[in-house]
Amino acid sequence: MRDDKDIPTGSPLEDCWLPLEQVAAACAVEPEWLLRHIEDGLFVGMVSVGGTWRFSTVGLARARRMRELERNFDAVPELAALVADMLEEMDRLRARLRRAGLI
Repeated sequence: MRDDKDIPTGSPLEDCWLPLEQVAAACAVEPEWLLRHIEDGLFVGMVSVGGTWRFSTVGLARARRMRELERNFDAVPELAALVADMLEEMDRLRARLRRAGLI
C-alpha cells in the first residue's frame, strides 16, 4: 500500500481515463475495494472497455473521498458515497459562483 503523500494530486481532467489498478494504487486500496463499490452502484458513469474498468479523474477524486470517509470516520460505503455526492455538488456550486464572480 502507498502512503497518502504518494497519491498524485492535481486538477481533474474530464477526458483522462485510468485503469482500475492505477486508481486502486492511487487510493491505497485493493482493486477488490473498487470492484465492490462499482457492483454496489456507488460509482456512476463508469466505463468498462473490453472487460476492463476505466475511471475518469473525476472518478478518481470520488474514490479518494470515499476512501477517506470510510477510513477516517468508519463510514459504511453507502454513507461515504452519499457524502461524496454532496461534496461534489458543493464543488460544482462553488465553481458556478466563481464563474459568476460572486466569490
